[in-house]
Amino acid sequence: MKALGIILAGGNNNRMKGLTHERAASAMPVAGSFKGIDFALSSMTNSHIQTVAVLTQYNARSLNEHLSSSKWWNFGRKQGGLYLFTPTITAENSDWYRGTADAMYQNIEFLKRRHEPYVIISSGDCVYKLDFNKVLEFHIEKKADITVVCKDMRADVDVSRFGVVRMGEDGRLTEFEEKPIMAQSNTISTGIYIIRRRQLIEILENAAEEGRYDFVNDVLVRYKNIKKIYGYKINSYWSNIADVDAYFSTNMDFLRPDVRSFFFKEEPTTCSKVEDFPPAKYNPGADVNNSLISSGCIINGKVKNSILFGQVFIGKNCEIINSIILDDVYIGDNTRVENCIVDSNTTLNPNTYYCGKDEIKIVSEDNDRYVI
Repeated sequence: MKALGIILAGGNNNRMKGLTHERAASAMPVAGSFKGIDFALSSMTNSHIQTVAVLTQYNARSLNEHLSSSKWWNFGRKQGGLYLFTPTITAENSDWYRGTADAMYQNIEFLKRRHEPYVIISSGDCVYKLDFNKVLEFHIEKKADITVVCKDMRADVDVSRFGVVRMGEDGRLTEFEEKPIMAQSNTISTGIYIIRRRQLIEILENAAEEGRYDFVNDVLVRYKNIKKIYGYKINSYWSNIADVDAYFSTNMDFLRPDVRSFFFKEEPTTCSKVEDFPPAKYNPGADVNNSLISSGCIINGKVKNSILFGQVFIGKNCEIINSIILDDVYIGDNTRVENCIVDSNTTLNPNTYYCGKDEIKIVSEDNDRYVI
């Protein structure tokens, strides 16, 4: 494909509360054995994009470890590859990334050295599957300066945390408002853009000269009446995991057969780094209903409408209901967990009860796992 990919995965997200205190939002576990960034990477490799740059910054250690080998997404080629860029102190610059446009500008030499005519920009905290070839064909057909991938949301969805757009009959954007207080449309930007590489370089250089650092506000919103910006609508599954409720509901969507089939059975499938854990073990007393159980888990109790990530231990007479249990969690005997997200490496003592009533409860405790 005659495009290179850029994945923006460096932002600090306070809406995830304690879940992102030690990890980036793009490294959040999804659907039992995936990370948020896997979906953008898989869409790019499935679209035959050979070169992808991931821009990381906030709590990047676990994300960088996940991306330590490009082979899982088949980017290990002589003609391309997977590149990780973090803020670098130089003689001319000692700033962290001050925004999405600044993140790309600080790595502008990478863009200048490449030969692909187009750039596909995506965030790393969205769950979707997309053929970028079709978007690029639309972009070329419309002779657009920038194409924004959009989606019509349901009427009951709060779109105020997204960029909200309006389009004319020809698909050209007439309005673009970032995180409006009162949205006038239910069509949102998915955070995926296509732009010609040379034009992106020019825009980034102009923005840097003017002290502008955000790609949405300082490029899309500012140029919406100057540049030819078009919207490409998708009808397939798309979700953003940038707050606790959205993260919880997105994971729960994978308990639906149609969503699992779309991502994991229908070609092309979604790729991720494979952990070498043994198969899940179900001991006498285990009772699992409508749940995803990952490798390395040991189940002794009841699990219903829940997702368990790798190496989770569920003790005897436990009840795990409508909850997400992240990696390496130990839950002692006679414990009940309901409507919760239990963070990685947490130990829950026996005979305890955790329940999210009015909202999803985040549980993170550092108890002694092995008491003699």
